[in-house]
Amino acid sequence: MKVIWKILIGVTGVLVVVILGGLIYLNTAFPDMGPPPEVSIEGTPEQIARGAYLANHVAVCMDCHSERDWTKFAGPPKAGTWGKGGDIFDENVGLPGMIYSRNITPTGLGDWTDGEVYRAITTGVRKNGEPLFPIMPYPAYGHMDPRDVKAIIAYLRTLEPQAGEYPDHELNFPLNLIVRTIPKPAEPMIRPNPSDVVAYGEYMMKIAGCTDCHTPVEKGTPIPGMFLAGGTEYRLPGIGIIRSSNLTPDKMTGLGNWTEEMFVEKFKSMATEEALNIPVEKGAFNTIMPWGMYGGMEESDLRAMYAYLKTIKPIPNQVVKYTSAAALN
Repeated sequence: MKVIWKILIGVTGVLVVVILGGLIYLNTAFPDMGPPPEVSIEGTPEQIARGAYLANHVAVCMDCHSERDWTKFAGPPKAGTWGKGGDIFDENVGLPGMIYSRNITPTGLGDWTDGEVYRAITTGVRKNGEPLFPIMPYPAYGHMDPRDVKAIIAYLRTLEPQAGEYPDHELNFPLNLIVRTIPKPAEPMIRPNPSDVVAYGEYMMKIAGCTDCHTPVEKGTPIPGMFLAGGTEYRLPGIGIIRSSNLTPDKMTGLGNWTEEMFVEKFKSMATEEALNIPVEKGAFNTIMPWGMYGGMEESDLRAMYAYLKTIKPIPNQVVKYTSAAALN
C-alpha cells in the first residue's frame, strides 16, 4: 500500500512539474513575432489622407477606439473622443474576462516607434511584447498592403492627444494562455489595381474585417462551409442578441436579390446627418455595425466589394436578426 502511495505521489509530482513547465513556457515563449520592423514613416499629406480614409471608413479603427453614443442607432462615435479608447468588452458582452480598447492618440502611442505600431496592427503584439486580444482584428489587418498600414500610422500621429489610461486586460483561464498563441506573422497583400474590380473588392473586404463578423466561428475557428454566411451572435447588455447578416449571394437568405445600386445606397443612406442621429430608446434594438463609418466609403470601393461578393459561393442560412433581452429572460 505504501508503494502505491509513493507511486501516486510521484506521478502527481511529475504532472505538477509538467503543468507548471507548460504554463511557464506559454507565458515566456509566446507570442514570438520577433522584434518590431525598422519602419520610419514620412507622413506626407497624401499618406495622411489615405490613412484617415482607411481608419475612419474601411478598417474603422475609430469605431472601437472612440466613445460610441449608444443613445443613437449604430452607436456613432462621439465628437471629441476620436482615438481616446475606453470601450469595455467584458462578460456582459460574452467575453470571458475584461478588455479596454486602448488610447491610440499621441497620448497613448507617443512613446511607440512606428515599427512597434506596425507590429501591433499587423501581428497583434504590443510594445511590451504582450498579445492583443483578437477582438482587435489584426489577423485581417495582417493582409493589408504595407503602404496602407503605414498610411494609418501616419494618420494616427496627427490625432489630437486625448486623455485616457485604462487597466490592462484580464482574461479568464485558459483563454489568458490561448490568446498568447494566436498572433502570427503578417501575410501582406499588394493592393490590387482598382481596375481589377473583383480582386480589389476582395482586398477591401479583407482589410475592412467583414469576414470577422459575418463568418460564424466555433471555438475561435471559422465553421467550414459558412464563409460570410452570417449568424455570428453579439450580446448587447439590456438590448439582447443581434446576429450578423448573410452576405453570400443566396437568393433566399443572403444578398442574391440585391442590385449593386441597392448595396451602395444601403451604406450611403446610413452616413447622412439624419441617419447618424436616429434616437434609440433604452432596451430597443440597436446594432454594433458601424454603418455611419462604412457609409463614408467611396462608392467605387463599395461597388468593388459588391462585385466580389457576387463571386462567392451562395450559402443558405436564414439568420434571425435580433432576439430581445425580454425574450431571453
